[in-house]
Amino acid sequence: MRILFLFYFLALPILLFSQKKEIDSLRKNNKYTSSDSIKKAVNKLATIDLYKVISIDNDTTYIDTSLTIQKEYSHNYLRKDIFGLLPFANDGQTYNTLQYSLTDFSPYPEFGFKAKHFNFLEANQIRYYSVATPVTELYFKTTIKKGQSVDAFITLNTSENLNFSIAYKGLRSEGEYLNQLSSTGNFRFSTNYNTKNKRYFAKAHYTFQDILNEENGGITTIENFESEDPNYNNRQRFEVYFNDAKSFLKGKRVFLDHNLRINSNKGDNNLYLRHQFNYENKFFEYNQETVPSTVGSETVYRFGNSFLDSGINDQTRYNKMYNRVGLIYENTTLGTFQFFVDDFRSNYFYNKILIFDNQNTVPSSFSQEINSAGGQYEYRRNKWNAKVLYSRSVTDQSLSNLDTKVRYDLNDEIQLAFQYQNINKLPNNNYNLHQSSFVQYNWSNDFKNEKINSIKANAISPWVDAELQFSVLKDHLYFTDASTAQQKLDKSQIVAPAQYNGTINYLSLKIGRELKFGNFALDNTILYQKTQQQDAILNVPEIVTRNTIYYSNYLFKKALFLQTGISLNYFSSYYANEYNPVIGEFFVQNEKQIGNHPNLDFFINAKIQRTRIYFKAEHFNSALMGNNFYASPNNPSRDFTIRFGLIWNFFN
Repeated sequence: MRILFLFYFLALPILLFSQKKEIDSLRKNNKYTSSDSIKKAVNKLATIDLYKVISIDNDTTYIDTSLTIQKEYSHNYLRKDIFGLLPFANDGQTYNTLQYSLTDFSPYPEFGFKAKHFNFLEANQIRYYSVATPVTELYFKTTIKKGQSVDAFITLNTSENLNFSIAYKGLRSEGEYLNQLSSTGNFRFSTNYNTKNKRYFAKAHYTFQDILNEENGGITTIENFESEDPNYNNRQRFEVYFNDAKSFLKGKRVFLDHNLRINSNKGDNNLYLRHQFNYENKFFEYNQETVPSTVGSETVYRFGNSFLDSGINDQTRYNKMYNRVGLIYENTTLGTFQFFVDDFRSNYFYNKILIFDNQNTVPSSFSQEINSAGGQYEYRRNKWNAKVLYSRSVTDQSLSNLDTKVRYDLNDEIQLAFQYQNINKLPNNNYNLHQSSFVQYNWSNDFKNEKINSIKANAISPWVDAELQFSVLKDHLYFTDASTAQQKLDKSQIVAPAQYNGTINYLSLKIGRELKFGNFALDNTILYQKTQQQDAILNVPEIVTRNTIYYSNYLFKKALFLQTGISLNYFSSYYANEYNPVIGEFFVQNEKQIGNHPNLDFFINAKIQRTRIYFKAEHFNSALMGNNFYASPNNPSRDFTIRFGLIWNFFN
């Protein structure tokens, strides 16, 4: 830690005085300061709007080197604002979901093992670029005990119409508790191309991702943690269920989205041919060398009986190929009409067939071939932006998706939006099929489709940001604690998939407001959630809040921008889901509540030119308010930790 402080204070003056001073003649606008404009050549500037970040739907933003409170919230392992997510004690582990409305749904069946996917970048999360000069971004942050978190990114245009980007995010973090190491890597390569006459456009990317976690199953003696016995201030002294278990997720993806304008010259009426291709394979492994666990002087078989006495090595494989071909008609007055067909093929498989004594059979694979057809209408004119999509399967499988979005921009500061979605979703693969060396973790099911109706409205204004969502869930799929009373006494944890035959109504209201008093500001985000259901299946905290008071100002003749403050994170008590490493999923439990513990963070951030420096004392009140802070019923959340990080942008 002393080395960390020494590095920080040595680096600060170097950054202050070694970078070239910005020239006074840089262009300014109402959104960006002069430090956001990039020197391209002598007396010639490349403005920030020439550094584009483009989504797969062509929504465009710009590379942003500012230091705002939102940048503080997103300086973390996922590199996004994690309000509504509850991180486990170590970086690189999973997250418990506090805000259910963060859950995204696709009508197509997915691989499953969702608790392992928080850091797994899906196709719609990859960004594409167009830049006037080469851009490099370096991200660094210290981790829990030994290790580091880095993310290196570079993008360049070889010409005005061809861009390449390459990036790698890596993490290695030892963690405070026994057998808690995280080691992850996310490699991505993307390209963005269009012909000079802008008749053909293409976006493509390749990703390789691997996520390795040592799995300790949680601490065995919660009472020792809550007793605040100083003998356990060293968290390595806590007994955990597993000392040699680990889980591993890896995946590769090749993605292409391209379109060709059929008419040679663009006019008021245009016709396009569009094709999207996505090939992906995934692999999940759970490895546990020693089967029995020791709890005090007692031997525990945490996941019940097993076929093997040692060397558990469960492996699940999956691949999918998705193609969409569409014909698009564009009219500058009426909008854009698209008609498309989808072809979805997936294989989910193991290397054996299981036949039990009761003649129950668990097959080795589960393959699906689904064809769908649909249409999309998009209208963009003046202050209105609307999109309506409908698709439905034409093969034997029953799935459908209706998604309607409307947005109205009253002015630059006020925006109103509305969304309605109706999904008839096929179950994820691991609900229908799973094989394991643990006897009771084998199943073959034929669940019904989930039906999800959701209405969402949000408003953005200078006074308040508000988001309201109401969802109705039917035939909801989840994982449940299937342990018998005797198995619970024996400390065994048996988890199985289940489908709720009733209806779940979910309501959420999120309100955000920042109040400014000179150089001081108070940023508030409050979430209220309520469920209506006959049984406790969908459990969420009623209140989730984050409140940050901070000070910001320029120092040293505006050479340095300082930001410092305190953040409070809090959620009310509720029956949080528990994590199970065998299936890489959270499951519903109704025995232990967590929450009602305020979490305070102190931070000091600074910006020098296009370098942002972050220093944070996380959960500094952990020793003052009792050991009742959890990420799940058996897993304490993070203790007091000091973190340092930076983000450094280069515009060559």
